Amino acid sequence: MFDPTLLFKAPEVNPVNRKARSIPGLNPINIYGRVFTFSWFGFMIAFWSWYAFPPLLTVTIAKDLKLKQTDIANSNIIALVATLLVRLIAGPACDRFGPRWTFGGCLLAGAIPTALAGAVYNAKGLLALRFFIGILGGSFVPCQVWSTGFFDKNVVGTANALTAGFGNAGGGITYFLMPAIFDSLVSNQGLTPHVAWRVAFIVPFICITVTAIVLLILCPDTPTGKWSERHLAAQQNLASHGISGAIVDVPGELTDHATTGTESPSDSSDQKLGFEAVEPKQPEGFAHEAQIGEQQMLDTARGEIVVKPSVREALPVVFSLQTLVTGGCYFCSFGAELAINSILGAYYLKNFPSLKQRGTGNWAAMFGLLNVAFRPIGGLMSDLIYRRTGVWGKKYLIHSMAVVTGAFLIAIGASDPHNRNTMFGLIAGMAFFLEAGNGANFSLVPHVHPHANGIVSGCTGASGNLGGIIFAIIFRYNGKDYSKVFWIIGIITIAINLALSWIRPIPKGQIGGH
Repeated sequence: MFDPTLLFKAPEVNPVNRKARSIPGLNPINIYGRVFTFSWFGFMIAFWSWYAFPPLLTVTIAKDLKLKQTDIANSNIIALVATLLVRLIAGPACDRFGPRWTFGGCLLAGAIPTALAGAVYNAKGLLALRFFIGILGGSFVPCQVWSTGFFDKNVVGTANALTAGFGNAGGGITYFLMPAIFDSLVSNQGLTPHVAWRVAFIVPFICITVTAIVLLILCPDTPTGKWSERHLAAQQNLASHGISGAIVDVPGELTDHATTGTESPSDSSDQKLGFEAVEPKQPEGFAHEAQIGEQQMLDTARGEIVVKPSVREALPVVFSLQTLVTGGCYFCSFGAELAINSILGAYYLKNFPSLKQRGTGNWAAMFGLLNVAFRPIGGLMSDLIYRRTGVWGKKYLIHSMAVVTGAFLIAIGASDPHNRNTMFGLIAGMAFFLEAGNGANFSLVPHVHPHANGIVSGCTGASGNLGGIIFAIIFRYNGKDYSKVFWIIGIITIAINLALSWIRPIPKGQIGGH
């Protein structure tokens, strides 16, 4: 039974990696609650700015810049291309430099083009600007890697789903905030529409910059301290519990060569840290440690401490069937979410013109805002199933939700509703299974090659963007025939998930992640 005090009190922790076994989400004073808060809030601010254009693009910006329908579609695609590239880079960067610095870097790099929105005066300028603003979408990867690094396997699905779900809500919030800011600048400040939409982008710029700086100042890299010392911390924690051995891998840089006898373990190409057990003692925070077996502690240290991304380590991870599963499923679910989020306001405006720009924007915002509830439900369900069935249960939950999502997409496309209740009801039903599936997917990711969590997260997140690009291209070449693309995406979603359903959730013989 759920204990509400867990939302406030200091969590019980894993004795080896110090990951929390509960989520103190309402206690930002505690380091676990603080990292949880900045993970979701930082990504939410990033998502808001990343999708700040679509709410104003169809009417206000299109009129001001004299854009064609193809220009709008191309700008939606180019925004996803940049994010795809950044997510592929952000994954290994998280494993190398740590997710906190990668997160802060993504936010600050994306804040600069956000502030330059006012410099756009034609379609080409819009394409260039949205490409660089797309950097902000890459912040999803460090958000998830950082969350995975602070929460243990029993709750990591819920933690990742909450941080991503709250963050993805930025895609809904932007449909409320950007038109509201624009209308306020026009009606209250007397600005012309030509100037007002440009000034509106200063607001997310300020929010992103402040969030990034505070995040870097107030939050730690890992529960054990500096990112560069995570292996030593695991070694010392095992020793303090009377467990000895040579177990923790410390691979070197991409360009390192074989070690000589004079080199230290930390500089070696592929050595293990050896240590001797000491008399068991109670380390700091011992009263909050979970009681787990010696073998589980050894497996955690051997298989679940993130290593530096060498080519030898990275390639088998990138091309493994298990990474293909998480990437393929996310290609369908998050890819569909991104593409639909870009056109939903325009689709509503086409079928319900009486709602006008602000009305359609408000209804389109609901699709993104439902992430606040639906994505966490997916992660929570995944964690509950995991306790009874293990990782296979998590995997089949993802495929089941995807198949139902595909059915909803086909229903929307086939019926093309012109009744508001029917349209909004079908979109809400589709959103539940789509967004909960996203949450379930990143509940499985921490189990797959846990020593390379950044790489797996980066590949999976980038696959979502690749799906968004492919689906956005399909929307682009079908003009305003939005309903046709809905059922096409539905068929693709069902087909891919059925094709991937036979693959094992984690590699045979993998240490850790079970």
